[in-house]
Amino acid sequence: MKNAKTKIFVSAYACEPGLGSEIGVGWHWVLEMSKHFELWVLTRESNRGTIEPWIAAHPEFAGIHFLYFDLPKWARFWKKGMRGVRTYYNIWQYCTNGIVKRTMTENGIKVFHHLTYGNALWKVSSFGQKQFFVWGPIGGLETIPAEYSRHYARKNRLIEWVRRVTIKSLPLNFGFRKRCRNADIMLCKTEITRDLIPAKYRDKSVLFTDVAVEKSEHAVTAQNTDNNRIEFITVGRLDAWRGFDLVIESFARVAKGDRRMHLSIVGKGSDKARLTLSVERLGLKEQVTFTGNVPMEQYYRLLAAADVVVNASLKEGAVTVSFDSMAMGKPLICIDTTGYTRYFSNEYAVVIPRTGREEVIADIATAMERMKDEKERRAIGEKAKHAGEQFLWEARGNEYRDLLKSKIK
Repeated sequence: MKNAKTKIFVSAYACEPGLGSEIGVGWHWVLEMSKHFELWVLTRESNRGTIEPWIAAHPEFAGIHFLYFDLPKWARFWKKGMRGVRTYYNIWQYCTNGIVKRTMTENGIKVFHHLTYGNALWKVSSFGQKQFFVWGPIGGLETIPAEYSRHYARKNRLIEWVRRVTIKSLPLNFGFRKRCRNADIMLCKTEITRDLIPAKYRDKSVLFTDVAVEKSEHAVTAQNTDNNRIEFITVGRLDAWRGFDLVIESFARVAKGDRRMHLSIVGKGSDKARLTLSVERLGLKEQVTFTGNVPMEQYYRLLAAADVVVNASLKEGAVTVSFDSMAMGKPLICIDTTGYTRYFSNEYAVVIPRTGREEVIADIATAMERMKDEKERRAIGEKAKHAGEQFLWEARGNEYRDLLKSKIK
C-alpha cells in the first residue's frame, strides 16, 4: 500500500496564479509542494476569484485544500494595494490563528509552514509556531548603507535609517527571537539573514532562495530583431533600495553618444519622481522609457525583445526577472545580495560585489559596455539558458521535499 502523503498547513497570504513578485512565488511554491505533500493552504479571500478558475482548468491540482479569509470591507477600507499592507497583514495573521488551529486539529496536521510574506520581522500564527514549524524562505533583515541611502528622497532616507536601527535592535526583538526559538526549520534567502539568526538557533537555518526558473511557453530564447538598437531592461517596484538610480547613472556613462542604447524601466512605485528627474538631468529622455506596471503577457514581450537584463537591487529583490532572464537566454547584470545570486556565476552573468556606490556604478557601466558586443551577448545568453535548466521550479520542489523528509522524524 502506498504511503499516505505528509499533511502540511501552509500560510500563504500572498498566493495567486498568473502574477509575478511574491504573489507568484507563493503560488509556485504551493504547486510544487502539492506534488509531494497533502496541503491545506490559507490565503486571502481576494485571491479566490483567480485561484478557483485556475484549479478548475488544472484538475491535477484539485487535491489542494484552499481556505480563504479577509476582514470585511468596512474593516479594511484603509488598505489599498501595498498601502497599509504591513498593518493589514499582521491583523490578518492574528485573525486567522483560530482557522489554523481548527484546521490542523480537525485534520490531524502536524506540520505548519509559514510561506508568505517571508519577512522575518512580521507576525506568524501563534498556534502554527507550536507545531513542527517551517519558516520561510525569510528575508527582510538586509539593510542599505548610508552611502547609498543619502541619495534617496527624504522619506526613503528615513525608512532606511529606521531599518538600520531596527536590525541593530534585533537582540531586543522578542517576537523575532520567539519565532527563531520555535522554528524547526528556517529557510533563509540570504547569508545576511542567516547570520543574523541568534547563534544558538542558527543550526536550524538553511540557505534557500524563494524563486526558480519557470518552464513555460514564454521560456524560449528570443532575440531583439532591431540591429540598430541595444535594449537593456530592468524590472521591479520602483523602491529606492532596488537600485534603479544606479542603473540610470551607469547607463548614462555608456549611452551618451551611442543612440543605439535604450533602457526600459518596468514597474511603478514611490521613487519614480526622483528617477525621472535623474533621467532628465542626465539628458537621457530619448533613451530611457518608463513603462509603468504592465500585464504579464506584455512583460514577457518586453523581456523577449531585450538584449540584456539588469537587476541592481541592493538586497534580495526583483529576483523573478533574474530567473526569467535565464529562461529566455538573456545575459544578466546584477549586484551580489548573498542570496539568489549564488545561483549565478560570471560564466553566464555579471555578478557585481556590493562595494562602494561609485565603484558599483562603474562596474555596472563596464558590464554594459561589454554587452554592446552582440557575440558576447549571445554567448552569455546561451550559457544562461543552459544553466537555468538546473534551477527549474520542479528542482526547487524536490529540494524542499528532501529537506523536509530529512527533518521530520
